Amino acid sequence: MTPSHERLLDSVGESPTPHDRHPRPVDRITHPVQLVQPDGRRVHDREYWGLVADVTGADLLALYTDMVVARRIDTEATALQRQGELGLWAPLLGQEAAQVGSARALDRADYVFTSYREHAVAYCRGVPVEKLTALWRGTAHAGWDPTEYGITNPAIIVGAQGLHATGYAMGTRFDGVDAATVAYFGDGATSEGDISEALSFSVAFGAGVVFFCQNNHWAISEPVSLQTPVPLATRAAGFGMPAIRVDGNDVLAVLAVTRAAAHRARTGGGPTFVEAMTYRMGPHTTSDDPTRYRPGAERDVWSARDPLLRLERLLERESVLTDETRARVAATADDVAARLRAATVGAPDPDPATLLDHVYAEPHSLVDSQKEALR
Repeated sequence: MTPSHERLLDSVGESPTPHDRHPRPVDRITHPVQLVQPDGRRVHDREYWGLVADVTGADLLALYTDMVVARRIDTEATALQRQGELGLWAPLLGQEAAQVGSARALDRADYVFTSYREHAVAYCRGVPVEKLTALWRGTAHAGWDPTEYGITNPAIIVGAQGLHATGYAMGTRFDGVDAATVAYFGDGATSEGDISEALSFSVAFGAGVVFFCQNNHWAISEPVSLQTPVPLATRAAGFGMPAIRVDGNDVLAVLAVTRAAAHRARTGGGPTFVEAMTYRMGPHTTSDDPTRYRPGAERDVWSARDPLLRLERLLERESVLTDETRARVAATADDVAARLRAATVGAPDPDPATLLDHVYAEPHSLVDSQKEALR
């Protein structure tokens, strides 16, 4: 990162002064940050465009590859569930830019707490694709070691990860570690008490959390308008927390906003609430049928804002995407999908005797007796 880039980050995510305990909210709620329009044209936002000025054509192509691979992972896993190879899957279709853009803004030392839909974030954090479906197939309690990749396994309890992230961020501050902690959650989770408690604690203790809300407009079968008559980001103001809205289908805008929020977290500026405006194109999970509650016309409107199509148009405008690069990206995605399928179908059934392993960190007499009963 260049010195000028550091100065830009400092100016966007200013830390509070000793006499300003609670950060002043950033007024970017009415007009979400956007750096690329749906037709691929750039938007030179004076406050944020400089934060991605270092992103080259090759970097854009890498982001595009991540997004194509993420969508391919999603479609393959959905197919596996339909074929009876997975018990459940939570599709991310339509949210690729929000996940890839935010994940690629993070450093290796940063730590991520997810919900159950952040498959692209896990992929960008380096989690092997072969580990993504173990939990959903029921062959393991968790797919990977969180400490190895700096990201937790899927959390099914809605909103709980906000508190986990806050506690972890408080710990890093007490330990003097300069790292950002990110909590991913959906619009539905903002109605949970856990998220409100996390927002309150993070401000009170100056915890460096990036609360990254993917507002995909639907909490299972309920529209976000039933949860709140105002933008979700405005809720952060009640806790004294800076908040910002971003076009969640614009990968560059998400990258810029998350860079600023993560830098602020690492440098002692405290928490930030980011609301990424995106759309869930598919079902809530593979057990859901969105045609029963969601108008088809709404999906058509958001299809025109497809995050992959938007970045593809930008790459075409800037002569980065060629037939050769398209073929190379498609081959990469196909290879990842093939590895995912092979690992899922070939996963061995676990030994029933291991069911109660790792319930406690240390030996426990109650678990020992339960293991004996199980045998």
